[in-house]
Amino acid sequence: MVARRAGNLQAPVGSGYENCMAQGTLTTFSGRNFQRMQIALEAKNLVKQYPGVLAVDDVSFAVREGICFGLLGPNGAGKTTTVEIMEGVTPATSGDVWYYGSPAGTRFREEAGIQFQNTALQDFITVRETLEMFQSLYDRKADINHIIEQCSLQGLLKRDNRKLSGGQRQRLLLAVALVNKPRLVFLDEPTTGLDPQARRNFWDLVKNIRAEGTTVILTTHYMEEAEILCDEIAIMDAGKIIIQGSPDDLLKKHYKNTIIELPLNDFTGDLATLDHRVIESLGLIEIETNDVNDSLRKLAAATSGLNRMKIRQPNLEDLFLDLTGHSLRA
Repeated sequence: MVARRAGNLQAPVGSGYENCMAQGTLTTFSGRNFQRMQIALEAKNLVKQYPGVLAVDDVSFAVREGICFGLLGPNGAGKTTTVEIMEGVTPATSGDVWYYGSPAGTRFREEAGIQFQNTALQDFITVRETLEMFQSLYDRKADINHIIEQCSLQGLLKRDNRKLSGGQRQRLLLAVALVNKPRLVFLDEPTTGLDPQARRNFWDLVKNIRAEGTTVILTTHYMEEAEILCDEIAIMDAGKIIIQGSPDDLLKKHYKNTIIELPLNDFTGDLATLDHRVIESLGLIEIETNDVNDSLRKLAAATSGLNRMKIRQPNLEDLFLDLTGHSLRA
């Protein structure tokens, strides 16, 4: 496999914002525009050391109130450990988590909701009974009927948890994360294993939660999901955050060219003459160009046909692969 030339990519960079942290606020400068935003959750110099493995290496970032924040990274990057520290599930070796300007404590536990990657639901009880059981654990309570409608559970209330499909189960787990009317909710890879229709339906639920003002922290392996849902992302690798910002801003900053994509079997010319990469697992060749018309003229004479060619703009998956590499992670 030939890796893409990284000429227009900077090595690991910071947040992409000029930040000023003071009393739980984030000051963001963008040209002449000035905006002051409240910080919902902040990681301060988080470190997690396991025997022989530094899983989280001095990670710091802040999540603004009311946004959907995506934490992305390949397997083993440290994102799940970072999120578990912020949730209070895993203790940090060092560092702190702050919630609205104070160390995360009782208030955070009462006001945060969590949808874990894997959650065991009680067998032999119904969907409604599940919601009522989890809600009984909190002093702070949401309107269950609103949650049922919000998560499209109306027709499932009398169904045993064992009888739920994958998409129905994920909607129930999201509802469980909302029973305490959280100001902030963690969604840890919530659509893994769902079919495309169920995944898109779940995206609509997340958008509705976000629209009501709830802060969302999302981890996902699906770059399309992050690009659609997230106002801001941070990409982790080897225990560190290597880039942070809005998806649109990051793509505009790192890519100026258009991508032409076509099956490798259709290309009959000399690959060495192109700024390209080969995706062997998909049997594709991708060509970066700032002059689509000129590239198409050259390709017309170097392919067996252009019927299966695609022209597209770089996306978050391109950025993710360019920054973290293309090799398989364990």
